[in-house]
Amino acid sequence: MNADRGEKKDTGRILSSWRGLLHIPTALLFAFLILSIILVAFATSGIGPFEIPYETVMRLWISPVVPAYAEGVDETVRYIVLHVRLARVCLALVVGSALALAGAVYQGVLLNPLADPFTLGVSTGAAFGASLAILMGLTGLNFLNVGGLPLAAFAGALLALYLVYLLGRVDGRIHTTTLILAGIIVSTFLSAWISLLKSLNEDSISTIVFWIMGSLAGKSWVHVGLVIPYVLLGGAVILMFARELDILTLGDVQAQQLGVNVQQVRLCLLVAASLVTAAAVAVSGVIGFVGLVVPHLVRLVLGPNHRRLLPAVILCGALLVLIADTLARSILPSGEEIPVGVVTAILGGPFFCFLLLHRKKYLQL
Repeated sequence: MNADRGEKKDTGRILSSWRGLLHIPTALLFAFLILSIILVAFATSGIGPFEIPYETVMRLWISPVVPAYAEGVDETVRYIVLHVRLARVCLALVVGSALALAGAVYQGVLLNPLADPFTLGVSTGAAFGASLAILMGLTGLNFLNVGGLPLAAFAGALLALYLVYLLGRVDGRIHTTTLILAGIIVSTFLSAWISLLKSLNEDSISTIVFWIMGSLAGKSWVHVGLVIPYVLLGGAVILMFARELDILTLGDVQAQQLGVNVQQVRLCLLVAASLVTAAAVAVSGVIGFVGLVVPHLVRLVLGPNHRRLLPAVILCGALLVLIADTLARSILPSGEEIPVGVVTAILGGPFFCFLLLHRKKYLQL
């Protein structure tokens, strides 16, 4: 018990140590992020093997409000801009915001600054479901215009979440330490099954590996519609408990003394964050480092106050994945795409190397 309290105090000190390292007004930061998202989305809508002038892109962007602006534009160009590139841009924004928001919640609830959507095995569960669907040939199935692969990934993520909660409950209560251990156990177990599935069918290895690395290629508005309801629902629940997230960083005893039902709030937040993660990973594959890096970056600027932190995390996560996806499909001169998860890892790895080298200054470790 004393060790747990000491660990929580250390974690609280770690979380509070970010405050004030950089100082940018909140309103200015939000305005900068929104403007950056608009500019990057506009820029990426004109990038691709089929060259489209940005004047045409602007006309098509305005056309839903003023249809006259799209007069004279070729239908193929209209389809590429509005139904291929813009859909992919929106999906990147939704997936990035979901992963970053989930990472911020996991770090706050589990009192672990290194927690992310992989902590509870949700991402690994989605990878297992997708691998099983690929091996069984279920990718061609459709249900309500949704392919079998996203549905199988979503089901696998929910299965992993259920197993973690089942293993993580002790005496009917959820403890952060046991929950993290349960997540590691479930993630390791499902990773072994993924390796087994790859060994059973060598023809499917490349497909499974590419999906696990994460990609937004070939996605449409159908996938955007699949993710948005879960992100909106889970995000609304998380934002409602922003104040409670601040209190949870003080530890269970202090939170209970301040009137917070720790077990109920923790369960609601974990379920909401896991649901958001499951929906995002189901359509994009496993995109790492977003839920780990973005919350840290935002804390450097805004501090740990979750009422300001969470909205900023949503915007930063959306911007990061949008930039990463743009690089993934445009960085190779041959026109081929690389997995977006590789790009986020390349961008996020050096950042955490920097944190590791400066841990005494930034993490007080």
